[in-house]
Amino acid sequence: MRLEEERIEICAAFPELLKEDKPSSRRKRSAQTRPDQSRGLMPLKHPTRDFFLADLLDYTLKDDAASMEAPLFTLSTKPDLSIWEWRSKDGSKYIKVAPSVLGRATIHDKDVLIYVISQLVEGLNQGRHDARNRTVRFTVYDFMVATNRSTGGRGYQLIHAAFERLRGTSITTDIKTAGQRIRDGFGIIDSWHIVEKSPDDERMVAVEVTLSSWLYNAVRAYEVLSIHPDYFRLRKPLAKRLYELARKHCGHQSSWRIGLDSLYRKSGSRTSMKEFRRSIREIEEDGYLPQYRMHLNSDDIVTFTSSQADTQTTHSGNE
Repeated sequence: MRLEEERIEICAAFPELLKEDKPSSRRKRSAQTRPDQSRGLMPLKHPTRDFFLADLLDYTLKDDAASMEAPLFTLSTKPDLSIWEWRSKDGSKYIKVAPSVLGRATIHDKDVLIYVISQLVEGLNQGRHDARNRTVRFTVYDFMVATNRSTGGRGYQLIHAAFERLRGTSITTDIKTAGQRIRDGFGIIDSWHIVEKSPDDERMVAVEVTLSSWLYNAVRAYEVLSIHPDYFRLRKPLAKRLYELARKHCGHQSSWRIGLDSLYRKSGSRTSMKEFRRSIREIEEDGYLPQYRMHLNSDDIVTFTSSQADTQTTHSGNE
């Protein structure tokens, strides 16, 4: 009896002991002790986005290996409305490029892709979750500064035209990226749209660009190569294309040799062979290809020599 009396007295003093421990309250206390809800972590303020925000300041310029190999982009400074077909000499690689009514995407338009790819690769390197998206949002001004472009009104007009050509240019190819082949035709980019405009003059402030699966597969598989920042200082389309080919084929070797006729095919030039040879001579004399020296000998063999070579290996290629 004495114990029962003490129990009644305790329960009267502490009535909460009589309350049932309901499952919901147990779950609530359990949730409060989860690691991701501990006092050491702040709540997630920015949920996962459905686009990658290109806001990185420190990154290495990257170019995708597939478009460095095949001449996807026109070297013409005038609207190129012709359908372009290219096949490697050994027949293993084929590509067909069809322009829109605005013309085929130019090698200067490719600056957009290089900027986007460079930001995405660095985002993946840093483990950013938003880098898993094909859609990239960036500030147009930042892009213009990074690619050595004019930030005046004319510069914005040129970028707008570049987006249109990139979206309108259709590709059919058997070249794989990340081991996958896209059998249907596709645009270089799937879409683009203006996210924000200036309230003063309607200029683009921020845009979103969605890469094609073919191109994004290459990014995810790190099928990219670092390029020199001075690439964006090259004025001539052919100089940009020659740098791409030298960077792709020299790799870590000291030099790369190729016949002029094969170089002509790989460049995608539409000029005559006579004019192409003259342009090669001119670029050789100017000597302004970043990282490489180029020489055309009397046998029409072009040699690209790395200015930073640490080996003595020479590679010849006439694909």
